[in-house]
Amino acid sequence: MTTRFSEKDRTKRVISLLKKNYSNPHTALNYDSPFQLLVATILSAQCTDKRVNLVTPSLFKKYRTPYEFASVDPEALANDINSINFFRNKAKSIVNCARQLVERHGGMVPKSMKELTDLSGVGRKTANCVLGGAFGIAEGIVVDTHVLRLANRLGFSKSQDPEKVEKDLMETFPKKGWIDLSNLFILHGRSTCKAINPKCPECILKEICPSANI
Repeated sequence: MTTRFSEKDRTKRVISLLKKNYSNPHTALNYDSPFQLLVATILSAQCTDKRVNLVTPSLFKKYRTPYEFASVDPEALANDINSINFFRNKAKSIVNCARQLVERHGGMVPKSMKELTDLSGVGRKTANCVLGGAFGIAEGIVVDTHVLRLANRLGFSKSQDPEKVEKDLMETFPKKGWIDLSNLFILHGRSTCKAINPKCPECILKEICPSANI
């Protein structure tokens, strides 16, 4: 049976329980710089972080800076990332993005949503991931499939539109917790609140989740 809390208390309880279970929430993508995180996040669209992490070590050893990515032929880059979903389109986006960084920002990754989303291959999800993961800036909330699913199941949004879900979460949760929120939801979605056969009986949120025992 779901325990009844006020909405404010329930949001606090959700975060408290998730933090207790996942003590170090952070992106699963491996990176050593804001630019590497940007590239890895572009690669991760409709692809698992695990697969991306298998590709990026050799990729970042071969091309070390935005300037090197900007000068590579997109078809050559596509061959380097051909185990990634939609590798040709992503190769073009990454090369164009690197060129724009060089031309507009001196090879540096910008720290604003507007400047990031003006880059090739970068939408709000990617920009939020880079701002939060690389710079600790909470300008929005990363909404991937896990975050969207949990937001719906936990009753924080009824939408299937990522931008509407992001808006609903931003209105519900304090800004200081936005970066952790998405990472916590992603971790819990992968481990327990799965799209198919969610592990409701063992879920730490089952007493406050309106979708428990689905």
